[in-house]
Amino acid sequence: MTKMRELRKALGYTQIKMQFLTGIDQSAYSKLELGKRNMSFEQCRQIALALKTSMDYLADLTDDPKPYPRKKQP
Repeated sequence: MTKMRELRKALGYTQIKMQFLTGIDQSAYSKLELGKRNMSFEQCRQIALALKTSMDYLADLTDDPKPYPRKKQP
């Protein structure tokens, strides 16, 4: 998924940093980024939060990487 790689690099994150932020093993994350593996709903959610984007952007349902307004966390 080119979008994931582009956003990650734009933020200056490595795949190891993504592992730390998402809890997804670096080798599994690499496969997601290359499109060799499909991500689960929870993985998509974690990646969207880490990359400051929306799940719709990662799923290629929108071309706007800007995230939606999020609920305030308690």
